[in-house]
Amino acid sequence: MKLFVPGRICLFGEHTDWAGGYRRINADIEKGYAIIVGTNQGLHAEVRPHPNKLILKTTLPDGTRRGPLELPMDREALLAEAEQGGFFSYAAGVAYQVRTHYRVGGLEIDNVFTDLPVRKGLSSSAAICVLVARAFNRVYDLKMTTRGEMEYAYTGEITTPSRCGRLDQGCAYGDRPVLMTFDGDRLDVTELRVKRDLHYVIVDLKAAKDTREILSKLNRCYPFPENDLHRAAQRYLGPISARITKAAAAALREGDAEALGALMNEAQREFDRNLQPVCPSQLTAPALHRLLAEPRLKPWVLGGKGVGSQGDGTAQLLARDAEAQARIVALVEGELGLSAMKLTVHAGRRVRKAVIPAAGFGTRLFPATKAVKKELFPVIGRDGRARPIILALVEEAVEAGIEEVAIIVQPGDRAVFRAFFEDALPVEHLNRLSPEDREAARRIAEIGSRVRFITQEVQDGFGHAVYCARDWVGNEPFLMLLGDHLYASAANESCARQLLDAHEQAGQSVVALMPTPVGDVRHFGCATGVWRDPGRLLAITEFVEKPDEDYARDHLVVDGLPEDRVLTVFGQYVLTPRIFALLEEHIRMNLREGGEFQLTSALDRLRQAEGVAGFMVDGRRFDLGNPESYRQTVLDYRHA
Repeated sequence: MKLFVPGRICLFGEHTDWAGGYRRINADIEKGYAIIVGTNQGLHAEVRPHPNKLILKTTLPDGTRRGPLELPMDREALLAEAEQGGFFSYAAGVAYQVRTHYRVGGLEIDNVFTDLPVRKGLSSSAAICVLVARAFNRVYDLKMTTRGEMEYAYTGEITTPSRCGRLDQGCAYGDRPVLMTFDGDRLDVTELRVKRDLHYVIVDLKAAKDTREILSKLNRCYPFPENDLHRAAQRYLGPISARITKAAAAALREGDAEALGALMNEAQREFDRNLQPVCPSQLTAPALHRLLAEPRLKPWVLGGKGVGSQGDGTAQLLARDAEAQARIVALVEGELGLSAMKLTVHAGRRVRKAVIPAAGFGTRLFPATKAVKKELFPVIGRDGRARPIILALVEEAVEAGIEEVAIIVQPGDRAVFRAFFEDALPVEHLNRLSPEDREAARRIAEIGSRVRFITQEVQDGFGHAVYCARDWVGNEPFLMLLGDHLYASAANESCARQLLDAHEQAGQSVVALMPTPVGDVRHFGCATGVWRDPGRLLAITEFVEKPDEDYARDHLVVDGLPEDRVLTVFGQYVLTPRIFALLEEHIRMNLREGGEFQLTSALDRLRQAEGVAGFMVDGRRFDLGNPESYRQTVLDYRHA
């Protein structure tokens, strides 16, 4: 298994993690607020299970290889190594924490490549801790959420002599910016979706700072201020930083680079005014301020400030655009003699394409399906108009904002689907239609211009059908709707639009879910997990295809749902293109289930690889796969 963990940059709110922690003692202290984002650089590793040892090899940024560290998976041995301190202690500390709480074997972790600078405020030690926690989680399928990985990384690091802050392990969230709130021992994390790309440059100032001295001096200002110096420090790390960071979160969401740049400049000014006097030997930071005042950078930079504990370690500059980012890097490295790296915070990729698998034989609806494809069976919508099922599905996608729709069909069925969407009615038939029906015909032709057809040459299962869309989808997320379901929203937005909005919020693959009686689970794929947004968004920890009732009651219960309900797959998905690589591996290795290639097992691997969210859709699902459910759909769909 290959893993990547980035470093992290604290964009706003440095030092507020430990400052907010003092609310345990003094409730008058303001909560801490910080915004962090993963870097584009980090640790690249290959991991595999080992029966009884932790084996770690690593590659430093200069290419030097270190290790292997070999330790038995024994709690005492792991704790002894962690308490010694040093590079390998971080891995031992996390392994100690995981071994304390889970029955796991060992791991071989080979950090084959590192492009993350160390000791530059980018949390390289936290990245190691997250890497080890993630490796245990995914190799042994411990069903931790991203937050769980972050917690084990944190407890593992503080098992060592390190006294890292709570925000360091936020690198577990990858390249998604997150707003972290620190309230005593409580930590809340909110992911921020960005509307437009933001282009930063991270500059190694090639100077020196003493982080321990900075933290020592600043901590003397807590928990109760004793003089004006202490009060100024608490004022900045409390209400001033909170105001700036909250405003920055709003600007990030909008992708407002100019507002962010102004806030960066303000944050640095306030930091200098209120914290510099606490530790002038380290926070006067002449190298940092020379860079921020450099006139040759002014045309390209919207804002700048220090990173991490501040001082003369690392600086962050916000560029006007991608071209300005490249010019800043060239100037910093070529004329100023410093090191620079790019950091681009990417906007969420909009979902443009939808896939509808419609290549099944319709066995349960035989012999009707000998004459008519089940996706062409008629239903009556809320508008009172009869339409084939496939048209209702394509309309659902297009009205949600999808630009192109691909329908997966059998080779012999391509012509009949194309005829419906592409062939014009003969003039004599068109003239017999009412004005309303002629408008409907025009609308079908308009929708049909967005429809493409992909042939599944061999009917080898649902997963194989999805895989057939790989080349057409390309390297972008896509919406998928099942061809033998219909959907009726109970909200103002369609079910598909709700799911697309949930994808924008979650920043990862999302599967629509609905509560279902335990007695019916044998007909559906099921999921369970931990709430991210209670009652709406779930971090999925397990997918199971058509379990029995006993398994569902023992393993699939979700907090907050009635005991006789579990979550089943609604029939709509937004998936990242990583799903195709997993399906390809199943096909190449001939990993069949019931003789076919299925989607559910690939979804569970996608969950392990990059996480999958579940979304509680406000609507109904209509299953069209058997005669009785089709009859009920014909009766109920119009009024749903």
